[in-house]
Amino acid sequence: MVLYTAPFPNSCLSALHAVSWALIFPCYWLLDRLVASFIPIACQKRQRADDPCYLQLLCTVLFAPVYLALLVASLPFAFVGFLLWSPLQSARRPYIYSRLEDKGPAGGAALLSEWKGTGPGKSFCFATANLCLLPDSLARLNNVFNTQARAKEIGQRIRNGASRPQIKIYIDSPTNTSISAASFSSLVSPQGSDGVARAVPGSIKRTASVEYKGDSGHHSSDEAANGPASGDPAEGGSLEDACIVRIGGEDGGRPPEADDSASGGQARNGASGGSRGQTPNHSQRDGDSGSLGSPSASRESLVKARDVGSGEPGATNSKLPYKASGVKKAAARKRRHPDEAFDHEVSAFFPANLDFLCLQEVFDKRAAAKLKAQLHGYFEYILYDVGVYGCQGCCSFKCLNSGLFFASRYPIMDVAYHCYPNGRGSDGLASKGALFLKVQVGSTPQDQRIVGYISCTHLHALPEDSAIRCEQLDLLQDWLADFRKSTSSSSTANPEELVAFDVVCGDFNFDNCSSDDKLEQQHSLFTHYKDPCRLGPGEEKSWAIGTMLDTDNLYDEDVCTPDNLQKVLETEEGRREYLAFPTSKSPGAGQKGRKDLLKGNGRRIDYMLYAEEGLCPDWKAEVEEFSFITQLSGLTDHLPVAMRLMVSAGEEEA
Repeated sequence: MVLYTAPFPNSCLSALHAVSWALIFPCYWLLDRLVASFIPIACQKRQRADDPCYLQLLCTVLFAPVYLALLVASLPFAFVGFLLWSPLQSARRPYIYSRLEDKGPAGGAALLSEWKGTGPGKSFCFATANLCLLPDSLARLNNVFNTQARAKEIGQRIRNGASRPQIKIYIDSPTNTSISAASFSSLVSPQGSDGVARAVPGSIKRTASVEYKGDSGHHSSDEAANGPASGDPAEGGSLEDACIVRIGGEDGGRPPEADDSASGGQARNGASGGSRGQTPNHSQRDGDSGSLGSPSASRESLVKARDVGSGEPGATNSKLPYKASGVKKAAARKRRHPDEAFDHEVSAFFPANLDFLCLQEVFDKRAAAKLKAQLHGYFEYILYDVGVYGCQGCCSFKCLNSGLFFASRYPIMDVAYHCYPNGRGSDGLASKGALFLKVQVGSTPQDQRIVGYISCTHLHALPEDSAIRCEQLDLLQDWLADFRKSTSSSSTANPEELVAFDVVCGDFNFDNCSSDDKLEQQHSLFTHYKDPCRLGPGEEKSWAIGTMLDTDNLYDEDVCTPDNLQKVLETEEGRREYLAFPTSKSPGAGQKGRKDLLKGNGRRIDYMLYAEEGLCPDWKAEVEEFSFITQLSGLTDHLPVAMRLMVSAGEEEA
């Protein structure tokens, strides 16, 4: 299949589209600014209440007439531009494919040689997030603003979190009763004379950013501010290497020693003692400035992301001594949650070595371009500006695209997009739909391709329209079946491809607890795909939490940083205060009073599902890890979720 690298098939149509948009854009921008000036966010409302002479209010009064006058003057040009723009949409392609050509030896092509379909298996990490990157006036309805700056910051944070090494520190402490332990990052000292990596005591600290450099401690100021330009795994540590460091919970530290009797891949380190300083090859990034936690560490804050530095200027983290397969076996014996088949956590960072990223509500084109530029520092393959405009392809006129955005470290083989035809109301103005992708993740010694299928969607939002969402789920299943059939080059007699995984994710706009969502909870999609957070219709696992934040409290000091939000969500009281719960039909029930009567952990509307059937007959897919991520606190009203999936031969031990 040919992947479209430009929105139009020839340069003439592209030029006409550029001219039409140049005529429309001034009117669009002025209208957006005019409306936005009358929609204050929550913190601005509080400032106005405290200060009647609030500067923003004065600016609104002064500039609103100017915006209005310029808007009226731009209308004739916008009308001419619209007459030119509208018919061009029938020739527009449904997405734009972007590949970073200069990834070098660590690019997606090199990743394909890492797995041959044999051995202990291969893990793949997926994440999904709703970013609310709407025009600023519409974003303010969800209490977020400054869409262009948010897009850049979001891209930096995702890249910074994903490019760190995959390292865990498990805490042995009788007082650690939080919902989960967090993802950790570390630098490991060079191997000792016994060949075992040792963590250096007294170097654990709360991180203010997650920058990792593997070559040396000398970097340009631009790299220090924005991270590696290329996202090369060689610069951020070997992406298939990992290490586990254990921290004892007793008072008084213990010297570092190799735990030879346990896993051989775990190093022990005392929880106390020693100074906590910045390692020489770490500097704070612009993308995380002032937003990734306080510099002070405490006993409680051990369940957070940290660096374990060697304390030597020449220490690097690009070559960690333990391969992932050995770590996985060790982790299986020492799970943080013995009652579960996999680990689950509330994490302040995106998972290390993130392979696939599915985003929703990336509606604004300029924001999408900024986000793409940042993510290309880590992901080689990106699809953006997905959807249709105008009247073609769907039943109603579409002003916005689908908002879907996909990034991958592995090569994309095939793509299909379908627009849901039954959207209505405000949702009908966007071409919400489903994006289907086929990626190659390896090849066998017999040159058979190993592939995976990923589906990303955003369902109808209006809460009363359960029937519409169920119809969209039906379409999603039908389209996915057609996509797999049309893109498969295998047959029983000639198995040219082996399917490693089939994942469906996105913002479904319903949860598994609300009584109003019973139709969606019982949909057949959940019989074909497994939800790691769900026990059954209307019943969640005890550790699952909601992914919708209470928009009124997005900028409270208690949740304004990833570190703070993680702390809050690890407590039941914090979840009741800062997560959104199902709407109450009882008249006169206040928000706080209503939440006190509710059970559960909030509305989980962002899903990550995986198939156990339809894969290679000799393989099985199992969840290794599931995360609720707080790294985008203050930038969106949703919690991202991530899942690490282990694909292995059926007879292999988990």
